[in-house]
Amino acid sequence: MHNEYIIPTDHATAAEVFLQDEERANWHDKALWFIREKRDVATKQIPDWELLRETASQIKQNVLGNLDNYLEMFEQNALQNGIKVHWAADAAEHNQIVLNIIQQHGIQKLVKSKSMLTEECHLNDYLLENGIDVIDTDLGERVVQLAKEPPSHIVLPCIHKRKEEVGELFHIHLGTEKGASDPAYLTEAARQHLREKFLTSDLAITGVNFAIAETGGFVVCTNEGNADMGAHLAKVHIACMGIEKIIPKAENLGVFLRLLARSATGQPITTYSSHFHRPAKGQEMHLVLVDNGRSVQLGLKDFYNSLKCIRCGACINTCPVYRRSGGHSYHYAISGPIGAILAPNMDMRKNADLPFASTLCGSCTNVCPVKIDIHNQLYKWRQVLGEEGYVPATKKQSMKAMGSLLSNPTLYRIAGKSGRTMMRLLPGLANNKALNPWAKQRDMPAPPKESFRDWYLKNKKQHD
Repeated sequence: MHNEYIIPTDHATAAEVFLQDEERANWHDKALWFIREKRDVATKQIPDWELLRETASQIKQNVLGNLDNYLEMFEQNALQNGIKVHWAADAAEHNQIVLNIIQQHGIQKLVKSKSMLTEECHLNDYLLENGIDVIDTDLGERVVQLAKEPPSHIVLPCIHKRKEEVGELFHIHLGTEKGASDPAYLTEAARQHLREKFLTSDLAITGVNFAIAETGGFVVCTNEGNADMGAHLAKVHIACMGIEKIIPKAENLGVFLRLLARSATGQPITTYSSHFHRPAKGQEMHLVLVDNGRSVQLGLKDFYNSLKCIRCGACINTCPVYRRSGGHSYHYAISGPIGAILAPNMDMRKNADLPFASTLCGSCTNVCPVKIDIHNQLYKWRQVLGEEGYVPATKKQSMKAMGSLLSNPTLYRIAGKSGRTMMRLLPGLANNKALNPWAKQRDMPAPPKESFRDWYLKNKKQHD
């Protein structure tokens, strides 16, 4: 149902479009930073937060080093529990498996809770093309579905939407009052709208947050209970998961559940952490295990660490580039810093721009609950993309020129002095947006009278 949305061609162009609405860009930035601050408060309420991060990272390290064994153990235990297990090598195979199950039961419509894997596989579009009506039941997902857009954030799918825009969508599609924008009113309208969908659907699709090798069960975390409602009312439950979502033991859940919600939204825990071990009486439960490039990523020594990701979105919330450019500018299902690591592995040519959508400030790495070295991997992807010929020649030449300038102290001082003089004599030139793209979204500062080096040498002599 996202097929009417035009995917931006590159990050820089899409970010420029997003920034044209200055008011939206400003509150988008503030809203995400507010969540980052909530995360910081939540982490300080746990004295062993850093120990939790290290423990989670080591558990995931163990999983990635023994992934084949854990997957086989999980499959064996899941089958013993009565779950039907399917394996998919890629998105196309995943989508076909899901469609086959739906068609075997003669189902024409279904409910689905939020799942980034199904977004990654473009399942909604595929099912729609095959005559299946898919209703996303997460409130944010339903909003963007009605808007015929993909989610812009992995936890907060419609963070880019104003409440007035949501009100207009609901007026058109749900029949709410024209001009209504009260969040409580709109939420109640969505609740009434979705309740009928839950009650009349015979099949539900969910994602998977954690799958436990030891038990063959899996856990789905939501704040709205929509996964529970869909899975418990439907005759058929299909759970879709990437193969990296495995953890070894049930006791490991305590580590990850304490990290997940605090990192994502600053909550102590998600409202619903639902455990599924076996189908209810009279119900079918299917689990689709999906590779879709993960095995390739696992074999890359510089990038396999990214498979530790638990999809909390903390790196996205803190990223200064994401906050100012919006999630749709990343033209990949998973936006922000973590998406910029995963995307080039899927299609290096198409996603070559994304690792450059970063300041490399390291804030993403600092907040990652499983200690993925995100900014280092973004830097390494830049090197790979350059070596493989996916960096524009103009950028390569400009970076070489900049490298020469920054490595030559004399040349650097001459350039700095010339630049300050030019800004004083021709201030209009520096603020010319055509000649200086930096000034498009910024007011250029007044040029300093002297460089820091000159100031330091002068003051050093005075104090000697």
